[in-house]
Amino acid sequence: MADVEVSTRAYSKLFLHASKYPHCSVNGVLLAEKPKQKETKTLKFVDCIPFFHLSLSLAPMLEVALTQVDSYCKSKGLVIAGYYQANDYFRDPNLNAIALRIGDKIREHFPEALIFMIDNRKMSGDCEEVVYRIHQNQDGKWKQLENVKYIDTLEPNALEATSTLFDSKAHSILTDFDNHLDDITKDWRNVDINSHLEHLS
Repeated sequence: MADVEVSTRAYSKLFLHASKYPHCSVNGVLLAEKPKQKETKTLKFVDCIPFFHLSLSLAPMLEVALTQVDSYCKSKGLVIAGYYQANDYFRDPNLNAIALRIGDKIREHFPEALIFMIDNRKMSGDCEEVVYRIHQNQDGKWKQLENVKYIDTLEPNALEATSTLFDSKAHSILTDFDNHLDDITKDWRNVDINSHLEHLS
């Protein structure tokens, strides 16, 4: 298992997506720097693309989103290396059929792909703790990584920056693919949030 690094940009967008739709299941993908060697010691997640909040399992919409994001990745030297999901039930942070199916699909193109399941019970505007649990496919089965100190997977100050964004209501301007498909002028790259983060760094 490679070390995992999650940038402030990737974490904050994941958090803001779940914050914007606390009553819904949400999902999206995490983009990593393309490994320069087959065996890389660190998997660096540098961005997050929010996908859906209305229905996570509609295959045609998922294909459109994955195709567009894959093209974007190729232009930036990135790879879709992670999938995240928050379930609509507050006390349910567990993998389900949707997460497994999409995780497997991403893994077809990037075998080291990980699934990040959001624990809604840890969602708080104070951002005092990391909200996800990481799962890896081992011997054909997705298993939660054991003995992981999740704060060590984050860039320094990621929680503080995310809290600042939340306090400034940045989640209200976050665009996912559902928003984009309703109005194609809305940019799923969320460059405005990227700009806010640059000012915070």
